[in-house]
Amino acid sequence: MAIKTVDMDRLAAMTGNLFESVSILSKRSRQISTNIKTELDDKLAYFEGFEQELEDPRFQEEQAKVSLEYEVKAEPTELAVEEMLAGDVYFRKPSEEDQELFL
Repeated sequence: MAIKTVDMDRLAAMTGNLFESVSILSKRSRQISTNIKTELDDKLAYFEGFEQELEDPRFQEEQAKVSLEYEVKAEPTELAVEEMLAGDVYFRKPSEEDQELFL
């Protein structure tokens, strides 16, 4: 896996604070990870209930292809950073009135 540099100043400028940017990226990364896991679980659910067929080499190949497809995909963190740099991540700062509601 190649290492990609990220312009931290650009990320910090998007929110005004580097730590807020990292927090937003971590939340988005978790969302992406959950979505990918759900997709994988749905695809692998197809193979449940085929006890006898699981020993068939062709059936095992299909299952391996599905697993390999998800192993090759980009990491959720990388996708979150790309989305944020492209301006595709929506975030907002809570107003003072919103913060007072939670106190």
